[in-house]
Amino acid sequence: MTKPIPYILFALLLLAACYKEVNRPLTVDFAYVLADSSHTVPISVNIANRSTGATSFKWTFEGGEPATSDYENPGTVSFAQAGPHKITLEAWNADTRNSKTITLELDSAVQVSFDAEVQVNDYSPVQVKLTNNTTGASSYNWTFQDGEPASANTAVPPMVTFTKPGPHTITLQVSNGGQTFTASKTITVKQPLLTDFTLNPGPFDDDYEAPLTAVLNGKSVSYLTQQWQTTGGVLTSDTSSDNTVYFANPGTYTVTLTNTNGKGSQTVNKTITVRPNSHLRTITDVKLGISTAHADIGCFYSTRLRKVYRKNDDLTKEGKEIDLVFFGLSRSFTYNKFVSPDSAASYTFPAIPGATVTRFINKQEQCYCGVSFSESDFDNMQNDAPLQAIQMPNGASGGLQFDQTVLPRIILFQTADGRKGAIKIKDYVLEGSTAYIMADIKVQKYE
Repeated sequence: MTKPIPYILFALLLLAACYKEVNRPLTVDFAYVLADSSHTVPISVNIANRSTGATSFKWTFEGGEPATSDYENPGTVSFAQAGPHKITLEAWNADTRNSKTITLELDSAVQVSFDAEVQVNDYSPVQVKLTNNTTGASSYNWTFQDGEPASANTAVPPMVTFTKPGPHTITLQVSNGGQTFTASKTITVKQPLLTDFTLNPGPFDDDYEAPLTAVLNGKSVSYLTQQWQTTGGVLTSDTSSDNTVYFANPGTYTVTLTNTNGKGSQTVNKTITVRPNSHLRTITDVKLGISTAHADIGCFYSTRLRKVYRKNDDLTKEGKEIDLVFFGLSRSFTYNKFVSPDSAASYTFPAIPGATVTRFINKQEQCYCGVSFSESDFDNMQNDAPLQAIQMPNGASGGLQFDQTVLPRIILFQTADGRKGAIKIKDYVLEGSTAYIMADIKVQKYE
């Protein structure tokens, strides 16, 4: 006879028959953030584990540092090489195992750099040789401000030409597929070669008469060498920018300037005509004031320097150059005369340092010295021959005063260095509270 199963054992068997195994749920996920949002190596990647239901983890970082990790959150991983890098997370619990892999594309490290070498020199036109020293880039974009060509997109850049003077920016923008990098340099272009000069008589040779010293003022730009030449003249220098040339005799002469700058050569010719020497200097519109106008207008004059001197001028050096002193007593012009510079102090003027002696014939009509020189003689005088014939008196009669009744008035003089001359008073002028004479002067040259 079979024994009956105990009640409690029966219950256990019944429960075992009804039991079904259920696995614990598992999801594998993670996220990453690139430092500085850059894909360019070297780079740090922050890993965040978002898996659920896992109790164990294994990370693999292809090409990373570290290369593996068993931590739930591995933190930051560094990558030094460009290219694809697989990141794999394998996670599991007692019931389930799973994994996830992503591929991280990283770009090359970039060093953008180039050299710009000016060929020959920086005078326009300027050619620039470019050398690309960039590393890690996959594309290139060149721009050449005002250059020819204006742009390029090749790793090896072309030769670039700049013609416009001034600064020009050369820019290289490169990319590694994810980021762009830029470098710039500035090239400054100088003016193109220009050759020019002025050819003018010197300050004491403006009558263009021989012997003549002409002043050469260079106006050239962007040259490295220059060469002066002349026909019939003598140059102070054949290379100096500012120069003079001496012509001893009358004639027409050519002055030539040639400039070079390593890129070209230019030549400019200019001519000057030198007249025969009249030995006569003509000076027009000389204004000399009455004695009370000495501070404002001036009463002293140098025929050699062609200069009026006033009361407050420093005559320490140039006092010896003064050869005419005009004394006008008042605005009525009833008492006027030219006096010798060494007598200035006797006519209300300060003494002239280094004063010399000049003899005058102020009033020919009362000189009784056998000298007659008319306005017509003055106007028609083309050389110094008429002056050579004048015999200046030694007596005091030459220093007579005159008034304004005779106009124009011709006054004759002889300077301490022997030069003879004539003054033509053209007008007696009242101006405000002052007064002055207006005169032309013809005098033998200081030679």
